Amino acid sequence: MLLLDLRKTDGPLYRRVYHALKSMIRDGRLAPAARLPSTRELAADLRVSRNTVMLAYEQLLAEGYVVSRNRATASVASASPVSAMPESSRAKPAAPAPVSAYARRLTGLLGAPPARSTGLRYDFRYGEPSVDEFPRQIWRRLLAARARRTARDAFGYADPAGYEPLRAALAEYLKRARGVVCEADQIVVTSGSQQGFDLAARVLLDPGDVAVVEEPHYPGVTIPFEAAGARLAYTPVDAGGLQTHRLHTRARLAYVTPCHQFPTGVIMPLERRLALLAWAARTDSWVIEDDYVSEFRYEGHPLEALQSLDRDGRVIYVGTFSKTLFPALRIGYLVLPRSLVPSFRAAKWATDRFSAMLAQEALTDFITSGQFERYLRRAGNRNAARRRALIGALQQHFGDRVEIAGENTGVHLVVWLNDVRPRDLPAVIARARAAGVGLYSVAPFHTSPPPRAGLLFGYASMTEAAIRAAIRRVAEIV
Repeated sequence: MLLLDLRKTDGPLYRRVYHALKSMIRDGRLAPAARLPSTRELAADLRVSRNTVMLAYEQLLAEGYVVSRNRATASVASASPVSAMPESSRAKPAAPAPVSAYARRLTGLLGAPPARSTGLRYDFRYGEPSVDEFPRQIWRRLLAARARRTARDAFGYADPAGYEPLRAALAEYLKRARGVVCEADQIVVTSGSQQGFDLAARVLLDPGDVAVVEEPHYPGVTIPFEAAGARLAYTPVDAGGLQTHRLHTRARLAYVTPCHQFPTGVIMPLERRLALLAWAARTDSWVIEDDYVSEFRYEGHPLEALQSLDRDGRVIYVGTFSKTLFPALRIGYLVLPRSLVPSFRAAKWATDRFSAMLAQEALTDFITSGQFERYLRRAGNRNAARRRALIGALQQHFGDRVEIAGENTGVHLVVWLNDVRPRDLPAVIARARAAGVGLYSVAPFHTSPPPRAGLLFGYASMTEAAIRAAIRRVAEIV
């Protein structure tokens, strides 16, 4: 007679019998070659139907836990799929898995994923667009129209570079709005800008190569560079952006955010842009231009992309729809020098074969119908009003106790707190969180702690009223 506890699992009765027997085999309570009761005997012991036991035995037989000469009798397999070792013994920590150097570097760089804020009434987290104001009805219609298509090729494999009509629409838009010089065949569609950085790291960098990054910097780009084995040359940023006279002479590439440096918000002037391009041509290096949010400029004329000045084919232009539309869309793109197109297409194919087609097709219609640029104008006006509300509230409640940077472009501000010591900033952030306000330090974007206490305020997802109320709470705390 077997003592089976059928209460440990839920579901159909035969599955509970199956799980109880499998647990006994895995724990070693039923040794290899041990004979199991006949289906009739076990059914009588458990007071269930014989069919129930037969179904459980058949599942164990299919998975290799038991062997049987006929449908009525069975014994434990001599070579059990799982070693007959008690579960308590198997639960001991295992030795480190034999993974590649790339995996070890990447695991060490990422660590645990950052926790999402919960329970905050006001949240100044950077990178959150105002998704509630996105034209969902229009987007749903475009998706539905594309989903109704019955063409066979709409359900098959696609070009690793992306949907050709989308690339053509992007090329036209970028020429008109950003001054980018390109054709559709120079564009590779990616799953957001992050995949673009990863592709660039694997295509352009070998272990030991030097990669120039701005200081302060965007961690989303340093992680794939370091995972590829690159040595990072952090190059200081001042009021004119990257200090080009300090560029590493043997760097393989340089990553820059010239139209709105992240996180400071400063803009690289023409003189430095030309110096950067001359350095790239002279040293046979590449420049990765991250144009992450330059569509939103609130004062002065729109800025042309650095790529528009490139005459030697050295600039890789990276764009994304995460900040302009919504992050879950997961569509970004690279504009590549022609010499790099075959390598990036091959790397994209090896990564995920191609990006999901339905969203690409709907986005194509969104752009070509004019909806995208109309939405950008509305979003730009909305963000400008929220920017003014944030600056006004900071000036009203703090005056000269704060210094505001990066206010002319983008969807965030850097605010330096003149009367808060850097070591006291974590306590300020904690008190704000307890009061329902999410505040975020600029320290994670610096290789060493900055000498001043600074906060990064993302404002695109908050209403003007919410911004004013949140800053009032922060003022009471500080």
